[in-house]
Amino acid sequence: MTTIRDWPEGERPREKLLAKGPQALSDAELLAIFLRTGVRGKTAVDLARELLSRFGSLRALLDADLRRFTECKGLGTAKYVQLQAVLEMARRHLQESLNRGDALTSPEKTRLFLLRQLRDCPYEVFAALFLDTRHRLIAYEPLFRGTVDGASVYPREVVRRALALNAAAIIFAHNHPSGVATPSAVDRAITERLVDALSLFDIRVLDHLVIGDNEVFSFAEHGWL
Repeated sequence: MTTIRDWPEGERPREKLLAKGPQALSDAELLAIFLRTGVRGKTAVDLARELLSRFGSLRALLDADLRRFTECKGLGTAKYVQLQAVLEMARRHLQESLNRGDALTSPEKTRLFLLRQLRDCPYEVFAALFLDTRHRLIAYEPLFRGTVDGASVYPREVVRRALALNAAAIIFAHNHPSGVATPSAVDRAITERLVDALSLFDIRVLDHLVIGDNEVFSFAEHGWL
């Protein structure tokens, strides 16, 4: 049986990553590096391709729970634990890019951070980035949690928290578990209420981002603030 070691060096996932960087690898090649070994009759790349086909996408595989993950041949509890550790490290790495005291000079970094935080929640979460007068991050906090039908957002509580943190500006964000980022009439109404309430204390609302499935809707970009 041919193994990955028998492949030309430029086609082996590890050597390819070292030579060209991780962005040059396919989903199957990246997954194969994580798996390290295949199973009888299949290389790690073959197994990776089979898993991607079974789950439908890399994201679906990474989001699988322990039971579904370990149902697959070649995947056990140890691999699941290892994968969860890798995913958590990735989340923490991204969060450190928005450390307290950092100025939010990159809208794309902010979007990516909020997308990773909120996209996969099965229920609606309303969160905020509290900023100082120079738009440096004070804190990121989930404020309200709801169901797939919506979250109850209380402007009084938002104002109280903003004042406690001495925030001068806020970016709001909430997810749509449906995956569709289009704001509802309720989303627009609560945003207007928040803007009005916070303006009484000279706290600016810079944006409200609605997080869908790999898409983000910006109130500011659409002139809704």
